[in-house]
Amino acid sequence: MVLLRAGLLCLLLLQVMPAKAEQQLHLVANTWPPFNDISLPYNGVATDIVVSALARAGYATRYSEVPWARAIQGVERGIYDVLINAWYSQPRTAFGDFSKPYMVNRVQFVKRRDAAINYQRLSDLYPYRIATIRGYTYTPAFDNDPQINRVEVVSFAIAARMLHAGRVELAVEDEIVVRYHLNRSLADIKEDLQFLSRPLSENGLHILVSLKHPQHRQIAQQFDEAIAAMKRDGSYERILKRHGL
Repeated sequence: MVLLRAGLLCLLLLQVMPAKAEQQLHLVANTWPPFNDISLPYNGVATDIVVSALARAGYATRYSEVPWARAIQGVERGIYDVLINAWYSQPRTAFGDFSKPYMVNRVQFVKRRDAAINYQRLSDLYPYRIATIRGYTYTPAFDNDPQINRVEVVSFAIAARMLHAGRVELAVEDEIVVRYHLNRSLADIKEDLQFLSRPLSENGLHILVSLKHPQHRQIAQQFDEAIAAMKRDGSYERILKRHGL
């Protein structure tokens, strides 16, 4: 009788407690320092925030870093559960569930210091070749304007080198990312480049949960709740500070 009761109790626990593996989420991002980079502490500030928030919500995680196009395709196909570093775009809602934004990216144009470029409206950009990151979305107006001359590259570092060499007239990227590279791998050309005075946009940074995951909406909602709690108790601010932000 004792053995029978013990067996029934074990069966009940297995039914009500999901296996640990079922709770593990496979996170993905592209290399985008200082937000995502396996060479940085905690894999970068965005990874640190997302992993911490999901842990607070009760999810174990593992992290992969792949090129941007592969990350997007992997979330769409359900290979990865969560894209860490997504800007909102309507087409992406067809395969993913967005969280609320947990950071904000100020997207800036970069030019050569000796270039006389005045940007007030999109039409001011028509004469120039602009290095953009392959697969990124920026703003609907910028993305869909057929008169903007985009030159796709795989990273801002490449875009900056092309800009310095005169192969493009502008590059576009998050301000924190630009400053990170100019203070490190691009320090030799730092004094030759500068921001335009007017940013392109400010984009919220979200997680994007694959619709292939059966709990996609729950994961996004619990992530939002965890971020709100982290901001209330100060742990969110402590993460920013340990990354120098």
